[in-house]
Amino acid sequence: MHLMYNEDPSTGKRTYTLKKVMDGVVTKSAHPARFSPDDKYSRHRVTLKKRYGLLLTQQGEHKVLATTTPELLTTE
Repeated sequence: MHLMYNEDPSTGKRTYTLKKVMDGVVTKSAHPARFSPDDKYSRHRVTLKKRYGLLLTQQGEHKVLATTTPELLTTE
């Protein structure tokens, strides 16, 4: 048995349980997915993202997160 949860749509709070189905709604796993530093399928994910134009370099204008405000960047 694994820890599962349901999210209340009105409040956004999670209700944790051990049941697979709670009140007629299928619960979600409360555990993160496994992570492996040896990613065997990264090449395939990148290929698919290139094919369908989902790479950040194919997205047009990029959102740049800057630590300085635009007022500090102007030179007068």
